[in-house]
Amino acid sequence: MHRRQRFSVASRRLTILACFVGLIGLALGCRQSETVLTRLDEARSLAADLRVQFNKAADASNRAVMADTDEASIAFAKESEKASADVRSDIMALAPLLNALGFAGEIRVFEEFKTHFSEYNKLDQSILALAVENTNLKAQSLSFGPARQAADAFRDALAPLAATVPAKDRCQVAELVGQAVTAVREIQVLHAPHIAERDDAPMSKMEKEMAELDAAARTALKTLDELAPSSAPPALATARTELDKFKALTTQILALSRRNTNVLSLDLSLRQKPALTRACDDSLSTLLQALASEGSKATR
Repeated sequence: MHRRQRFSVASRRLTILACFVGLIGLALGCRQSETVLTRLDEARSLAADLRVQFNKAADASNRAVMADTDEASIAFAKESEKASADVRSDIMALAPLLNALGFAGEIRVFEEFKTHFSEYNKLDQSILALAVENTNLKAQSLSFGPARQAADAFRDALAPLAATVPAKDRCQVAELVGQAVTAVREIQVLHAPHIAERDDAPMSKMEKEMAELDAAARTALKTLDELAPSSAPPALATARTELDKFKALTTQILALSRRNTNVLSLDLSLRQKPALTRACDDSLSTLLQALASEGSKATR
């Protein structure tokens, strides 16, 4: 009987010990489950923010390309760079979480996104560097502003010249004035297509035509010098000064136009960037869906 009591006590102790071990295991399991859920929740939050910041960066970059002032281009470029920095920060924070969770599929999709984003970021940096230079916009501003004013001043200087010469020379003088003014106006007209052009060959062709028109205007002025009375030289000197100013401004316009930063940044944004943008966003969408699915499994 005594031996049976001892056996009964030992049995109860073993039972209690087994229950205690089971409770510890259950507690550890719950704690591990809570840790997984916490990490999963953090991963989902970071992936969602990553997608938001990426799209903010892409949108701000597009606005930098389309902006019509230096100030706006620079502001949008800074906004894009800030969002891209936030993307990189989210990437650094998300990587160890996914590795700790050990979700092979999500890690693979995340690595795909990182590869796409690296390519996207390299292209976008080139686009933004071009966009903030705004050389085409600056060329356009010179053409529509100072260059137009110099052309108008050239025309105004020559306008009264025909009235100062003998009647027999007036038709010839008027014709020469018309030739000179028309040549300058045709150079003006060529500014716009040169600024918009992206290829070198058409640019070179337009520049050759402009040089020929400038030479024609100067030839007309030289002939007017020979026909004009002694009272005309101040008007001709003014016309020549304005023509020189117009030529110098045209040289600046062509140099800026040759840089072509607005045309090139727009071309890259329209031709190359969309595919990389879609690839990045598709990877992030897939990652978010996969993490949402893991969340459903974890709560079953």
